[in-house]
Amino acid sequence: MNRFQGKRVIITGGSGGIGKTTAKLFLEEGATVLLVDLDEEKLQAVANELGDRAHYAKADVTKADEVEAYAKAAADKMGGVDIFFNNAGIEGIVKPLVDYPEDIFQKVLSVNVLGVWLGLKYVMPIMKQGGGGSVIITSSVAGLRGTPNVSAYVTSKHAVVGLMKVAALEGAADNIRVNTVHPSPVDNRMMRSLEEGFAPGGAAQAKEQFAKAIPLQRYAEETDVSKLVLFLASDDASFLTGGQFTVDGGQTAA
Repeated sequence: MNRFQGKRVIITGGSGGIGKTTAKLFLEEGATVLLVDLDEEKLQAVANELGDRAHYAKADVTKADEVEAYAKAAADKMGGVDIFFNNAGIEGIVKPLVDYPEDIFQKVLSVNVLGVWLGLKYVMPIMKQGGGGSVIITSSVAGLRGTPNVSAYVTSKHAVVGLMKVAALEGAADNIRVNTVHPSPVDNRMMRSLEEGFAPGGAAQAKEQFAKAIPLQRYAEETDVSKLVLFLASDDASFLTGGQFTVDGGQTAA
C-alpha cells in the first residue's frame, strides 16, 4: 500500500517506541518523516536506521522557540506538513496525590500539555498553508478515567482531550482534522517504569495484574497504536475529527 505517497509527517517523541514504530509504517507507505526528540544522538541513529526519507530535529517540546524551529525545519526540509503525530510524553512517578512532588507534577504537565499545545500552535498554520491535514495526539486510557497514584499523568492526558476538541473546532474551517488516541498499557519502556513504581521489586506481578484488567488479557503492542494513528491520518478517516479513539483491548468498555 502507498496511502501516504508524498505525504509529509512530523512525529514528536520520534525516537521512542511508538514514535519510531509509527515512523517506520509511514515510511513503508511512501511518506517522508521528520522525527523530533530531545536526544540528538538517538534521533540520528533512528533516522539513519529508517532511511533517506527520515529526517530529524532535536527539540525540547516545552520550549516555544524550539517547537517553532522544528515546525520551520519540517517546512524547509519537506516543503510542508500534512500529518502531525503530536506524541511526545512522559509518565512521571507513582505517588499518592498528597505526596506527589510539585516539581515533577509541573514537569509532566509541561511536556504532556504545554508541549502538545505548542505543537498545535506552530504546526497548524503550516498545515493551513498546505490546504489542511491530520493531527493525532497521544492521550491514554488514563485520559478517559482515573487511576490512583499517577495524578500528574492522568491530569495531563485528560487535558490533551480538551486541547484536541478546541483544535478540531478551530481547524475544521481549514480542513485540519484533530483526534486523540487512547492506548491501554503498551508493552514498552514507559510501562516498565510504571510497573516498578506500582510494585517495587515485583514489576512482573504488576504487569500481570494490569494485563488481567484488559478484556483481551494482554498489553497493546506498539504496532497496535501505530496502525490506529495511520488510519486516522489517512483519507479513510476524512470525516473523523474531534474524536477520542481507544486502542485498549476493551479496557474502557467496563
